[in-house]
Amino acid sequence: MNNKAPIWQRGMTLMELMIVVAIIAMISAFAYPSYQDYIVNTKRTAATTTLLQISDRQQQFFMDNKSYANDLTTLGFTGNPLWVADDGRVVTAGDMDAVYIFGLVNVTPTEYLAFAVPVGQQQIRDTKCGALTLNNANNRQAYGSHPDDCW
Repeated sequence: MNNKAPIWQRGMTLMELMIVVAIIAMISAFAYPSYQDYIVNTKRTAATTTLLQISDRQQQFFMDNKSYANDLTTLGFTGNPLWVADDGRVVTAGDMDAVYIFGLVNVTPTEYLAFAVPVGQQQIRDTKCGALTLNNANNRQAYGSHPDDCW
């Protein structure tokens, strides 16, 4: 007579369980930083998209008025400065969902500089790119530790 239980009743040993846990831990150690980078890059996309919208509206305003607008409300935005969440929607100043604040500086009749500054957790996590700018000549710049591929 065979006293061994069928294979479906045996379960797994502690060693087998520890191996599975170790494999999951190694996969997580590689995947989590990549996921965090993906989140930061996605939120940065909201900033670049909004800067391009500001630029488009500035160009249209220039065509209509022969000068650039001094603030964002003149361009039809709801605030100056403008606070934006990661999904691109405008939020109120200091809102917990805000990831970037936008504005205009150095505005003359023939030049402007639009900026996006990260706030909250985005400011802490996005040291690679930091603040982003776009001017009337479509010159794009980032002010972080590795600004080369931020746009």
